[in-house]
Amino acid sequence: MKKTMKNSRRSPFAAALVIAAGLIMSGGGYAFATAAVESATPVSAVSSQEQVAEGEKLFLANCASCHGKNGVGTPNGPTLIGVGAAAAEFQVDSGRMPAQASGPQMQVKPVQFTDEQIDAIAAYVGSLGVGPEIPTEEMIAANGNASKGGELFRINCAMCHNAVGAGGALTEGKFAPALVGVPADHIYEAMLTGPQNMPVFNDANLTPEEKKDIITYLKYVETNPSAGGYELAGLGPVAEGLFIWIIGFGIIIALTIWLGAKSN
Repeated sequence: MKKTMKNSRRSPFAAALVIAAGLIMSGGGYAFATAAVESATPVSAVSSQEQVAEGEKLFLANCASCHGKNGVGTPNGPTLIGVGAAAAEFQVDSGRMPAQASGPQMQVKPVQFTDEQIDAIAAYVGSLGVGPEIPTEEMIAANGNASKGGELFRINCAMCHNAVGAGGALTEGKFAPALVGVPADHIYEAMLTGPQNMPVFNDANLTPEEKKDIITYLKYVETNPSAGGYELAGLGPVAEGLFIWIIGFGIIIALTIWLGAKSN
């Protein structure tokens, strides 16, 4: 009996069963986790076929040269399949796309489309594959918890964007843009889609409520000046210390020289 069980464990058929079971368990777990994240992704109103068709025309005329006729990507631009309507709305409505030229980072420029055209392009890109949808007005309303939002921002965002969203330099000519004056929907969509050098903060990383708290904090910072006086755009203690050494001590030295000259 023991010999039979030992041989059965060593058979190729048993090994195949173990491998198959492992694949089923790992694949099932991944599918469950993916479904949980997608179920938490904001869902906008279903786009009409006419809007998608109009968006396809605009896409072919303005975007397909880099991203391919069906958004599959080319050597000049990445695929857009699965990026979602939120990514398209962010890039086009902020003026980053269509890009004028390639470079380390796409620059913000005047928007080239109307709101209706932007909605149509976003609807078409969203139809190419499952991806994050455009957030609703309630999701981006700055009525969350500013204190909690400030804590979340300092933990997840301040290392690039500065503690008060003043922006900062990155490597190889890249930079984290300032967040002052950025529309709330763009902030939410950036967290959701991770444009360029920014990581993706899906709803498994930051819940919709936490994203709202971050937006609330940033809008609070915009409308409430520092109680401590001139803050040098919130650039931090290094810049403030440099300011004191150069300007503050410079004034003291100049006054000392002036007083010495007067006494002589």
